[in-house]
Amino acid sequence: MNRKRRIAGGVIGGVLGAAATGAAVGVATRWSRLSRERRAIEADSGATPELGLLPPGTPWSVTADDGVRLDAEVVELTGGPNGGRKRNDGPSQTVVLVHGFALDRRCWHFQRRALAELADPRVRLVLFDQRGHGRSERPPRESCTIAQLGEDLDAVLRALAPEGPVVLVGHSMGGMAIMALAERHPELFADRIAGVALLCTSAGEIGSQGLPATFMSRYNPLTRTVGALAGWQPRLVERARRLIGDLVWGVTRAYAYGDRKVAHWLVDFVHQMISANAVDALIDFVDTLNTHDRLAALPALARCRTLIVAGEADRMIPLRHGEVIAAELPDATMVRLPGVGHMAMIEQPEQVNEALAELLRRVAADRPGGVVGALRKLRKRA
Repeated sequence: MNRKRRIAGGVIGGVLGAAATGAAVGVATRWSRLSRERRAIEADSGATPELGLLPPGTPWSVTADDGVRLDAEVVELTGGPNGGRKRNDGPSQTVVLVHGFALDRRCWHFQRRALAELADPRVRLVLFDQRGHGRSERPPRESCTIAQLGEDLDAVLRALAPEGPVVLVGHSMGGMAIMALAERHPELFADRIAGVALLCTSAGEIGSQGLPATFMSRYNPLTRTVGALAGWQPRLVERARRLIGDLVWGVTRAYAYGDRKVAHWLVDFVHQMISANAVDALIDFVDTLNTHDRLAALPALARCRTLIVAGEADRMIPLRHGEVIAAELPDATMVRLPGVGHMAMIEQPEQVNEALAELLRRVAADRPGGVVGALRKLRKRA
């Protein structure tokens, strides 16, 4: 066994060594420049602004159908900045926030604050970390699929939102999880789920161009080699990741945001979430992202209010992916954000929050007993 490991180590070392030989000078130069630039930005910017206080949540643990533990929390709200009800108009909506690849539920920081201040409609929030991300349990590699993420979302709904209208908000891979839920359980979108917001996501062919095309290709030897090495020697890979932290920070700034002059502390915010997730845990999801194709599941979303948000400067999931979804859902509202990148809810939180608030208002107007709700109910049956 030791001999096999030495051979495997030699092969991996040879591959990495060959790759490094061709790129070492360029990477080193880029790394050094980014390091100096990052330190200069931090020095000029002074103290990092506080993100601000968040409404407290109740911690929960949800067990997925395969036994994996999902870390979650519920924020119970009664509307208004001081928690006062505007009126007693029945059960509040439950908004479930589903984060994307390499992130965790902290990415909804600004939405959590804004939705807490809504007086009409009242909302309660459910947030959770996807399997293998954040504080949730590390699952077996074979369960790291978007189909399973859809089943995880179903488990969260059954445990934390068993009654009342539900609005699902998904970013990137979180939006794909919602599509997987629609694929497996379309009946939920005619009954329980009253609204859906899809932010910077795709229904398929995510790895057809740009950085995803390189990173998510099943034929990329560097991705596969790093994945194998991370599974074999995780401490070594994590140590290496810390050493090239400035380079990763630069990639985060370039691909998470549309504006290269974005505040350094916002880049740090996303960089910290990415760095908190183990490399091999993230690579476990590469295949499922590459093969994601759920265009056929989109008609289920036509049964509820749908919002599509896309950044026009998104280099991870370009605008055209949002346009493909909108073409399949002609009654959906599409919001295009000029100059905004992949992390739209952090880069332009005010615009995203207003779009979400409008979706929630429309869902509230559809509630049973209202004229709009009756008309939509007839349409669903048709």
